[in-house]
Amino acid sequence: MSEKFPIVAITGASGSGSSSITKAFEHIFFRERVKAAYIQGSAFHRYERKEMKEQEDKAEKEGWDLTHFSPAANHLDKLESLFYQYAATGTGMYRYYLHSEVIADEWGQKPGTLTPWEELDSDTDLLLYRGLHGAAIDGDIDISSYPDLLIGMVPNVNLEWIRKIKRDTSLRGYSRTAVREAILRRMSDYVCHITPQFSRTHINIQMVATVDTSDPFAVEQEPDKDECFLVIHFQNVKMPNINELLEMLPGSFLSRSNTLVVPGGMMIGTIEVILMPLIHDLIKRSREIRHITDVPKSRGAGLLGALGQSSV
Repeated sequence: MSEKFPIVAITGASGSGSSSITKAFEHIFFRERVKAAYIQGSAFHRYERKEMKEQEDKAEKEGWDLTHFSPAANHLDKLESLFYQYAATGTGMYRYYLHSEVIADEWGQKPGTLTPWEELDSDTDLLLYRGLHGAAIDGDIDISSYPDLLIGMVPNVNLEWIRKIKRDTSLRGYSRTAVREAILRRMSDYVCHITPQFSRTHINIQMVATVDTSDPFAVEQEPDKDECFLVIHFQNVKMPNINELLEMLPGSFLSRSNTLVVPGGMMIGTIEVILMPLIHDLIKRSREIRHITDVPKSRGAGLLGALGQSSV
């Protein structure tokens, strides 16, 4: 953790709703005039898409499953190095995983490939990471020890599967059968490497549907936010003023002393209300240490390096 150059990490699998929290952070950064370096966890994949498929096939022949949830498929050592360096100096090495054909064309590369490593802009206030391993621990590597604020995005599992099925069939051309096989193949790594991270976070945000999602492989229409509740669990962090939150958020209530439940349609506004004071305090302390008393508007604010992929 670093007061001088704070790190915020959002950890959760695809379909968790982490793109919504990224939008909330963008709003907060503009209001607080924060210039944030945006890092996608996919940038630390060990293999490009074609090679990953080859490695998956090789692992299957050897009797085990390789997935992006596993440390074996990622450079967690390089992610830890980035966090360590950023906390100390405000910079570090990063790259992009080019998810879409549109973005890949801009780089003159193919979708599913990685760009060369380059150094972060040295003039940022904060690093925002969003990916699978923001609170991961693997052997001597402890990613969870670096972020000053750790957010877990954790939908109901069936809802997460519904979103994955929709994304992979409509945007990536996979069949429902192929998506189901991928979910089954990843299950062990999900249980071993993803779920343990949510006990190390400061705040967990979970979307729970209020409509029938019993068979996620048969659901034709994804539940929208108004058909869900947002369950927000505060842990390993100082509790906010709950009474104030209940007054500010119509329809909200406490299910436990440290758990706030809010209508899903209020997701982005709720996240902003909760996280704004936390980001404000991190930036205030950081600027005090760096002796920054004035931030000119010309400097800019928001996310650097999203590449249009902040919703991926």
